[in-house]
Amino acid sequence: MSHDAIINALKSVKYPGYSRDIVSFGLVKNVAVNNGAASVSIELSVANPEVAQQLKSDAETAIKSVPGIKLAHIEVKMPASSARATAPGASGPDPWAQQNKVPGIARIIAVASGKGGVGKSTCSVNLACALKRMGREVGLLDCDIYGPSIPLMMGIRQRPTISPEQKMVPPANYGVKLMSMGFLLDGDQPVIWRGPMIMKTVQQFFHSVDWGRLDYLLVDLPPGTGDAQLSLCQTVPLDGGVIVTTPQEASLGVVRKGIGMFEKVNVPILGIIENMSYFTTPTGERVEIFGHGGGRTEATRKNVPFLGEMPIFTEIRLAGDQGQPVVVSEPQSPAAQGFMEIAEALEARLKS
Repeated sequence: MSHDAIINALKSVKYPGYSRDIVSFGLVKNVAVNNGAASVSIELSVANPEVAQQLKSDAETAIKSVPGIKLAHIEVKMPASSARATAPGASGPDPWAQQNKVPGIARIIAVASGKGGVGKSTCSVNLACALKRMGREVGLLDCDIYGPSIPLMMGIRQRPTISPEQKMVPPANYGVKLMSMGFLLDGDQPVIWRGPMIMKTVQQFFHSVDWGRLDYLLVDLPPGTGDAQLSLCQTVPLDGGVIVTTPQEASLGVVRKGIGMFEKVNVPILGIIENMSYFTTPTGERVEIFGHGGGRTEATRKNVPFLGEMPIFTEIRLAGDQGQPVVVSEPQSPAAQGFMEIAEALEARLKS
């Protein structure tokens, strides 16, 4: 009958119309447990009696499922009025007012890194293909507007077609539906845009693309915490973020900023992947080029899951350059199996 048990139970309560729970939205403010009775305070930023009543009922049911709890008192607080639309956990003018679920997409997961060069896109394409091999319907959105690399790594340059409903139909390869700025550019044409154009493009990639039914849409973000990241969080409710890092402190230092960004917008961290963890020479010698274990240590320090480590495999780089992710080209190789294990850990985390 601990505080943590109540919080874990409340994580099953989804905010109406969203795939996120009221804990990750930051709506649960006070929890008290005493002699089999639990008291919970939920604070909303929008005055909607129907939402308040549903959350009160759902929260009471969730709490009473906790062993030892016989009585649940739920208090739902609302502002006196709500003249404008606000996001579930927002206060003041709300930049998330246009955040809407994408019909047909069960879960949206952002793959991020604090800095470039850590293999984030490589992890994105291989995780997408791994989830597809597990029998899931998968899409992969390249949100790196300035430097799109998904078309190269997935071996496709096909422009999207237009549906009768005037939506872009994403091309697919290896069973994964794809969308990227790279499909809309000619050759090495650069994108020289300011922030508002980035936000508009990200919005269109979600709401002007006919994604169909997907179990997972992975979003490959550019490095850092800039316009694309903020636009993504403002456009759709994310089910979580995956952080890719290399072991050394130079990478981990900026990873903390990426984690901080997700925390500020109430996006749960699904886990950390340590890429380029070590290299094994042909003679069997293990060389820790960038150090080792930093990703796991950081996951422990931040109390988030560690999804796994990926050693340096030459075949991963070759497969990416040839447009055939290693999970597709060499599915039985140790490299491919490493990505499969991470994909399984990610799905287990989402179901927990």
